[in-house]
Amino acid sequence: MSGFRTLLYKEILRFWKVLVQTVGAPVLTALLYLLIFSHVLEDHVQVYPGVSYTAFLMPGLIMMSLLQNAFANSSSSLIQSKISGNIVFVLLPPLSYLEFFLAYLFAALIRGFTVGFGVLLVGLFFADIEMRQPLWIVAFALASGAVFACIGIIAGIWANQFDHLAGVQNFIIMPLTFLSGVFYSIHSLPPFWQSVSHFNPVFYMIDGFRYGFFGQSDVDPWFGMAVVAPFVLLLGGITLSMLKSGYKLRH
Repeated sequence: MSGFRTLLYKEILRFWKVLVQTVGAPVLTALLYLLIFSHVLEDHVQVYPGVSYTAFLMPGLIMMSLLQNAFANSSSSLIQSKISGNIVFVLLPPLSYLEFFLAYLFAALIRGFTVGFGVLLVGLFFADIEMRQPLWIVAFALASGAVFACIGIIAGIWANQFDHLAGVQNFIIMPLTFLSGVFYSIHSLPPFWQSVSHFNPVFYMIDGFRYGFFGQSDVDPWFGMAVVAPFVLLLGGITLSMLKSGYKLRH
């Protein structure tokens, strides 16, 4: 697995060298969301008994930042390597497709977790946040981050230019995350839109992650994990299949 370790180190170094852009900017964006929404709604909305709106908002912002950056890391790395032509230096060494997959997956998770932890640290200055079920926090963060890292690898392999990747980001990733209950409980929605929200897998990721903090959620966390876990297996299988075939990489 020396090839895996080397590629993982290269991928971590890639985003670590520009930490202000890859970690600082997403944390700042989350902070702006926190300041604006908490200022406007803090005195008007209480989703769970005994939980302030700012505290309710924090887990959603952490998970949203984690997911978006896990996707961004794997997808941007691949598309940049393809366009610049240096992807050949990854394909020529005797790396197995599993090592390739795991290196990009773990690097995406590390960036996602780094950004999420940064948002958490900033949020502690604005609200008291408990962690009543830390195992659920870790489980949903890992599973959800892996899903978006796989989506990023798939999108990076499929895309031929940055515009294609921007389309995935703007028309799939952003709507799924913003309409997943980050800023609200789905019980505040009309019945029709509550039903629609249950078809959004990111809703279960946010809701299960939030349960780990407050011990309260809109759906049972076991059901949420039963929805999220198959996506990890499905997208992981699709990614490995694409890498094994060399689709848009070796051909």
